[in-house]
Amino acid sequence: MNSKEFIAARVAKEFKDGDTVNLGAGLPNLAVKYLTPGTKIYLQAENGIVGFGPHDPEQPINPFCTDAGENPITINKGGAIVDSVTSFGLIRGGHLKLSVLGAMQVDEEGSIANWLVPGGKMAGMGGAMDLVCGAKKVIATMEHNAKDGSAKILKKCTYPLTGERVLSAIVTELGFFEVTPEGLVLREISPNVTVDEIRARTEASFTVDENLKEMTVN
Repeated sequence: MNSKEFIAARVAKEFKDGDTVNLGAGLPNLAVKYLTPGTKIYLQAENGIVGFGPHDPEQPINPFCTDAGENPITINKGGAIVDSVTSFGLIRGGHLKLSVLGAMQVDEEGSIANWLVPGGKMAGMGGAMDLVCGAKKVIATMEHNAKDGSAKILKKCTYPLTGERVLSAIVTELGFFEVTPEGLVLREISPNVTVDEIRARTEASFTVDENLKEMTVN
């Protein structure tokens, strides 16, 4: 299991019976493969689908049945296809229990930047700004450091923000951080990783839970 799969599998453990969950494009969408068997959750995509699951590889791909990242999916029994107004009404009306987003940067205040690198190509933020404001709980998922080794968990985001002080948690391949009013708290740490290693690879300040647990995906 590579680092992205590990992150996705861990965040899937946050889904509880009855939750309505939005998974962002990219890494968050991988979590659909790790849903706990028997857990009844409702996956929502801002393109207008409520109640979907992973694509059945034994079935032909329907190009009109995709999640917001254009990945093929299966609509579960009882699922629904709705128009964009209704879909964003669900998001803006506070009906999502959880939104899981990828991130370029996050910071110790719980802010997230995930839609634009300054000077880069502007693709637009999609529904991300609605999601970080509308969901009851927002989790950022990302590899702990950028490709050049630089920190992505910062004291203060330097990229244009998607949302300010909106995060509930941050999940990387190194650990699980809870965002609290007092700052970041490392609640779980990956196997074979030390707290000192995480501090060396993190710009933001954080405290360590006195009952620090090992981060597992089973």
